[in-house]
Amino acid sequence: MPGFSSIEELRAALTNQRYLMDEGLATVVFLALRLRKPLLVEGEPGVGKTELAKALATATGAPLIRLQCYEGIDVHHALYDWDYPRQLLQLRAGSNTPLYSEEFLLRRPLLEALAHPGSVLLIDELDRADDEFEAFLLEFLSDFQVTIPEIGVMKAQEPPIVIITSNRTRDLHEALKRRCLYHWIDHPDLQREVAIARARLPHVGQQLADQVCAFVQDLRWLDLYRAPGVGETLDWVEAFHTLGRNQIDSATATSTLGTLLKERDDLERVRGGGLDALISRSAERAQEMRRGSYG
Repeated sequence: MPGFSSIEELRAALTNQRYLMDEGLATVVFLALRLRKPLLVEGEPGVGKTELAKALATATGAPLIRLQCYEGIDVHHALYDWDYPRQLLQLRAGSNTPLYSEEFLLRRPLLEALAHPGSVLLIDELDRADDEFEAFLLEFLSDFQVTIPEIGVMKAQEPPIVIITSNRTRDLHEALKRRCLYHWIDHPDLQREVAIARARLPHVGQQLADQVCAFVQDLRWLDLYRAPGVGETLDWVEAFHTLGRNQIDSATATSTLGTLLKERDDLERVRGGGLDALISRSAERAQEMRRGSYG
């Protein structure tokens, strides 16, 4: 397991990967590593749940193994399957090689994680999967071993680091939550979002980063179908920078708003009224930040 001696060391290691987190998230990640327990992180899309697993894998030098969940996912998509074309060729060739052996086993993400000690296993958007798959996953997380009827028991020499994410489109079962440590990731406050933008986009001017982040912070208070996440904030900053702008102007904001908002109703609402007021307010807040008076 990663040898972080303190929460501060862990936080510094992830900061080096341009992943900035608050004390609460740093603490629960540290405990998950020390206690060897899965970590369930929930939050709105775009708040950095998936990026947490990526940054942790890079910081620890561990392989990242990702299982993307979706409606209808089953054991064969997540655990293993058989290489039927190769088995058929062996059968036609009259080979004595057993058809159901590890040679013909196709390892899916969960089985792959068992085979790589200390890997980071990202189980992404578990809320998209159905109850049956969640029940299977609970069993898998209990012992980090599986039984393949034709081969036998396959067990991890060392349990993987497990990060489970959920956008909370449905509630996960209490049994799964009890198996994990838990943290809710909120949208960052203004100072943290600016810091993230500066860390991820160091080539972008401070004024533009400040104003775009202030604009997005105010936008999230509107009754939108889908509030923009940090990823959309970074895309919008990059869009203005690519177009040679060092601050938000109404014409460019109108034409590039689809970089930030991904629903037609949200676009029409923002474009239809209040855009100029949001731009003016964001410029004021950016100036306040630069004067050091924004609290």
